[in-house]
Amino acid sequence: MSNVHASNHPLVAHKLSRLRDKNTDPKKFRELVREIAALLAYEATADLATAPREVLTPLEKMTGAELQEKIGLVPILRAGLGMVEGFWELMPSAEVWHIGLYRDEHTLKPVEYYNKLPTEPTVSVCIILDPMLATGGSATATVEVLKRWGAKKIKFVGLIGAPEGIAHMQKDHPDVPIYLAAIDDHLNEKGYIVPGLGDAGDRQFGTA
Repeated sequence: MSNVHASNHPLVAHKLSRLRDKNTDPKKFRELVREIAALLAYEATADLATAPREVLTPLEKMTGAELQEKIGLVPILRAGLGMVEGFWELMPSAEVWHIGLYRDEHTLKPVEYYNKLPTEPTVSVCIILDPMLATGGSATATVEVLKRWGAKKIKFVGLIGAPEGIAHMQKDHPDVPIYLAAIDDHLNEKGYIVPGLGDAGDRQFGTA
């Protein structure tokens, strides 16, 4: 799984353990989602292109670096919304485009209900944000939407992935790297990640 990156950072592990705890309230849950997303942003953007930039420090002139690639954040509604702020804190100029998908509880397949992408791509790198990579249905569908839009460089960033969802993504879109805080054991009969953390959307928005 050369294009799957599971974080081994102790801060990520610490915060993820608190996130999983069923007693963590929605306010703290949202804070942890934002914080973990920011930590994962460092790893997911390590290969972004830069160009030399002349900088005058208080002591002398030097050559620094400036990002060359325009970033687009694509949170999958609604659970992905909680990850946007973590990325925005590091790259406030990033554009945000929302794609709405929900999982049919009977077929476990994604159903698209919202898409406000502009006519043509306005960014060079699209980063899909969704806390849970479970069956992989929503993630692969979102990649397909972005590829039809014309996006050339796409990454997926999530908190927890299941082997089934990772395999689905790799089969359908082997060109899309996956960044996760952790890879869990399996999916249960309802399509939930085990041990997981429950429904990320419900726990963020207090609708459990």
